[in-house]
Amino acid sequence: MNLPPIGFGGMPLSIQGRPPEDVGRRVINAAIDAGMTFIDTADVYCLDDNDIGHNERLIASVVNERPDRDRIRVATKAGLRRPRGAWTNDGSPKHIRETCERSLRALGTDQIWLYQFHAPDPRVPFEKSVETFAELQREGKCRYVGLSNVSIDEIDRAGRIVEVKSVQNRLNPYFRESIPVAAECGRRNITFLAYSPVGGGRLAKKLPKFELLQSIAAAHGCSVHAAVLAWVRTKGPTVVPIPAARTVEHAVDSAKSVDVVLAPDETGMIDDAELSRA
Repeated sequence: MNLPPIGFGGMPLSIQGRPPEDVGRRVINAAIDAGMTFIDTADVYCLDDNDIGHNERLIASVVNERPDRDRIRVATKAGLRRPRGAWTNDGSPKHIRETCERSLRALGTDQIWLYQFHAPDPRVPFEKSVETFAELQREGKCRYVGLSNVSIDEIDRAGRIVEVKSVQNRLNPYFRESIPVAAECGRRNITFLAYSPVGGGRLAKKLPKFELLQSIAAAHGCSVHAAVLAWVRTKGPTVVPIPAARTVEHAVDSAKSVDVVLAPDETGMIDDAELSRA
């Protein structure tokens, strides 16, 4: 897959605390204009099960009206539910197929560019869920298949069923458990989509308080968040961070991070730092 060095995560524009839809559309347009032409969404990026598909519809309302829509890639997911606002797993073939049809309508397309299994469901055999995505690909419902929230073992198991084009796991300076997964994806030429690359919510707001990150950002004339995104990109040759934003300014700042290249010693200092989540 040919992706830009940084993408855009749509989730905060549709969950609790979301901005008005007109603001959301401005943020998406600004992200695309700044070069974030890969957008990640999911049917469950919404308030609850009565709001399913909100983020997909919001993104489609922007992308499908742009004259450059052919260069924009949208990825979505299946495998979760939002009963009364909770987050629950459902990796059953029936649910995945129903979700696919609903997402096709929400996105206004006849083929999903990248369709990702949102998370393994402990109640459903992993291979059974993945086989459903493989069937949807063979039927032309999606072009590529990806995984999310998975281990290297699960990538191996899925790879025996379908070509895995991407893996989307959390990776940021607070949560580093997926660094080996990102490295392995690099060795296999699988795109690694780093979600919550600056920590998300409260943790993202804490980043500017760390003196090490402040000094590195100052040396590059960029924001602390941009410096952290640059660090995330060092975790593998196929890593693509997908930061989110609720404001135009934040989206544009994230896009500018592609111009930040950390020195090896700067990367090493962040590698060695232990950032408190308290």
